[in-house]
Amino acid sequence: MRFEQLRALAAIIDEESFEGAADVLRITPSAVSQRIKALEASVGQIVVRRGTPCTPTDAGSVLLRMARQVQIIEAETRSALGHGEAARTVTPLAVNADSLATWFVPVLTEAGRWADTTLDLRVEDQDHSSRLLRQGDVIGAITSDPAPVNGCRAELLGYMRYLPVATPELQHRFQNDDGADFSRLPVLQFNAKDDLQQRFLLSHGVSQPPPRHLIPSSEAFLAALRAGLGWGMIPELQLESDLDDGTLVLLEKDAHSDVPLHWQTWTLNSERLNRISDAVRTASRHLRHPPPR
Repeated sequence: MRFEQLRALAAIIDEESFEGAADVLRITPSAVSQRIKALEASVGQIVVRRGTPCTPTDAGSVLLRMARQVQIIEAETRSALGHGEAARTVTPLAVNADSLATWFVPVLTEAGRWADTTLDLRVEDQDHSSRLLRQGDVIGAITSDPAPVNGCRAELLGYMRYLPVATPELQHRFQNDDGADFSRLPVLQFNAKDDLQQRFLLSHGVSQPPPRHLIPSSEAFLAALRAGLGWGMIPELQLESDLDDGTLVLLEKDAHSDVPLHWQTWTLNSERLNRISDAVRTASRHLRHPPPR
């Protein structure tokens, strides 16, 4: 296998097509196809599923991880050899939406000062982001999974606390003698993978889901809570003065859910990757750090 073949593979997956890869690499789609065919011949396996979008096979995922490592090492080697200012290298990371809307923002501020890096952020639920590492789609991920993906290292950053809240008006409309009637109270859900609310309902003996609204945006989720569309689990870091001024109320005293967040990256000795990891660790000081009780 050759570097140009690995570059073609990474470009196809990033751009989701052979044509998009050709535009990025400034070659013809036919040349991209020839490089992939040569790569597949050298490893004896299909590496790309031709479709819309194009996706890597299991063998392709292994090679994709190698391709991204080569890109990083090549860029840092050129810089170390003094070949001018380091070229910007795309750095794909997986971050869950709630982190991106809250404590992760200082990482973006830091990255804005880096002349050799552009970020490609993939928004993925923390319970599923390690999959992107396993596939080779990203080089680092915020994840709730403490078990390192093969070839990666993992460290606990802290805990993100979620609180069950709603507007006072909504709480008043759906209450019984014991407080909020969760069997009838409309609930918000971030997406199909979001089970924070479902786990809370099950812990309160509610097995049949109440009316549910899907709100696939962290900022819109908070706006929907404030508008009284339903109740939901919201990061305490995202709340401003909502509880203090009565815009929102806690539906149950001392109720919360603490989600552990880990930082997983490749075990690659890279100045760039180390720099990103340092920025993530610094920003994670906004998370809760003592083990939750």
